Amino acid sequence: MDELTDVADAIADPVRREILVMLRHAPLTAGDIAAGFSISRPAVSRHLRVLRESGLVRDEQAGRHRRYSLNRSRLGPLTAWLAQFDTQRSDWSQRLAALETEVHRTRRDRTRSTAADTPRTAHQEDTA
Repeated sequence: MDELTDVADAIADPVRREILVMLRHAPLTAGDIAAGFSISRPAVSRHLRVLRESGLVRDEQAGRHRRYSLNRSRLGPLTAWLAQFDTQRSDWSQRLAALETEVHRTRRDRTRSTAADTPRTAHQEDTA
């Protein structure tokens, strides 16, 4: 199974998607995650195992608890694949580069027009 399919399969379940949303701001223990659902703790543990095996979450032992955190890098390929269908989204880096070029051009034009409007002093005429 390729990486994209592995991640897509893992997030196909609504419980697993909700777990990812819960983990987006801070790591949580399995107990904290299970408390957010009306399903049994073993069922939540099975969902966490699927997410861990797909690489979407990491776990670490913290004392008696297991703490889960989101691995955002695994969502990158899926996000990139989905972006091709989002025609409303623009390429911000290209737009910002165009804005930077326009700002630079405007500054250059203003500098030139200010220099042309300013009368030259005798000293400037001598050195030019």
